[in-house]
Amino acid sequence: MHQALLIPEVLLEIFAYNMIPSTETTSTQKLLAGLARTCKIFHEPVMDLLWTEIHGLEPLLGCVARLHPLIYHNGTRWDDSDEPWAKGVEPLSAREVHQFLRHSSRIRTLDIQSDHPHLLSVIPAEACVFPRLKSLSLSTTYLNLFLPHMLHRCHLLSIDKGLQSFVTRCIALEHLCIYTPISDDDGSTADELSHLSDRIHWCTRLVTLSCPMLNWSAWKHLSHLPTLRKLEIDQGCNDPPSLPKQDIVNLSFLNITSLSFRELYDAGYIITVLRHSQFPLLKEFRFEANCLSSEEAEQLFHALFHCKACQTLEEISICSYDNVVMENDGFVTPIPHFLCFTQLRTLKLMFNNFYIYLDNDMLLQAMSSWPHIHTLEIDDAALFSEATLRGLFTALGLCPQLHTLQVPINLAAIDIDPDAEPIQHTSLRSLTLELSEFQTADAETIARIISAWLPRVNQVQDVDGFSWGEVNRHLRSLRVATAPYVVGVS
Repeated sequence: MHQALLIPEVLLEIFAYNMIPSTETTSTQKLLAGLARTCKIFHEPVMDLLWTEIHGLEPLLGCVARLHPLIYHNGTRWDDSDEPWAKGVEPLSAREVHQFLRHSSRIRTLDIQSDHPHLLSVIPAEACVFPRLKSLSLSTTYLNLFLPHMLHRCHLLSIDKGLQSFVTRCIALEHLCIYTPISDDDGSTADELSHLSDRIHWCTRLVTLSCPMLNWSAWKHLSHLPTLRKLEIDQGCNDPPSLPKQDIVNLSFLNITSLSFRELYDAGYIITVLRHSQFPLLKEFRFEANCLSSEEAEQLFHALFHCKACQTLEEISICSYDNVVMENDGFVTPIPHFLCFTQLRTLKLMFNNFYIYLDNDMLLQAMSSWPHIHTLEIDDAALFSEATLRGLFTALGLCPQLHTLQVPINLAAIDIDPDAEPIQHTSLRSLTLELSEFQTADAETIARIISAWLPRVNQVQDVDGFSWGEVNRHLRSLRVATAPYVVGVS
């Protein structure tokens, strides 16, 4: 054996480099198990690698002689979908705990989606059975058993009394994700939100945080974290915490680059927070509301305009999924608010209950202001637009990097000469046009224009998938006819 293979670090590099992709987990485990049995030199480094990432407690419980035949049948693990294997099984004894912990010190990543807490009742609550654990995802009540001081990443599926000891013990925590269904059916929403927000105050080294709604005190705490880079509020609520007017001050999140809100039921609370916050390094902004009025949308656009991210913001995505169309809810005009974001690369707007106003001048202004734009998607509740083909192609000439475009367009009249010398846009690959009016008699002319001006677009799409059928048939014929000449030139 080569002397280099006597160095454990070298062996780990070799084994990790030659591992089969994680999609073939069973094959990978069999390969590593075979290497572990090859010789004593291989055993320890391979076992460290084999136990690095564990899904469920079953692999550890399977090391207990009494439990092994209950968990594994004919070489395969028990399927809990029919009946949990641990039902009625006696807890571990003190002697069996040593078997359970045989490989616990090797584990770096642990994912527990099922609970067998009664089996571990003999282990003291203050114990730290996974001392080298770096990443944890769990939904168990025995939270304290899995909390080494150097834990860096944690994904929790519940908020309970163990959360306080969790944040005080894990002083090195950098990535925290908490996703739990919070319901106000029993009036406990305010208490749960307050409980979560109070615990967040103990986290002082967070780099990324994903959690349900927070109160104003927690927002102020997060604004003072110099390490925080990414913040996601993944769950709103019907009864958000109130904002005490006397305590509201302007906040500066100096280092946050990604800000995201999802499943919001009351967008007003978050809009108020944004109006009093600045994000000078923000690059990504995502906002998804289950219900958003046109007035709230305009307030959101205004708040984003004043967040001090004009020179940094690259991606904006704002969606409202409310399927109830409100009559006469008016128009919104997001484009003027976003012209200041000169580094913008992606803009996605989707509203189901009001209209987005767009015309040729506004489209030209947008493309003039966003020279780096790559994706522009505008989808609203009604097929209404004052933007025309002439305005569209004029604007396209100002954004050479544009790859994906979805806009509402008015084709009541074709205002571009199909025989004019085209100015080709060679980057655009995906084109989706929402129509307010469509005349099938002009399908061939429209296809000729698209074929000449947009050589990389093979078909025009829309949300329903029907309006452009005739145009796409003509477009395919034109592409086939010109293909030999295109190939010859290339």
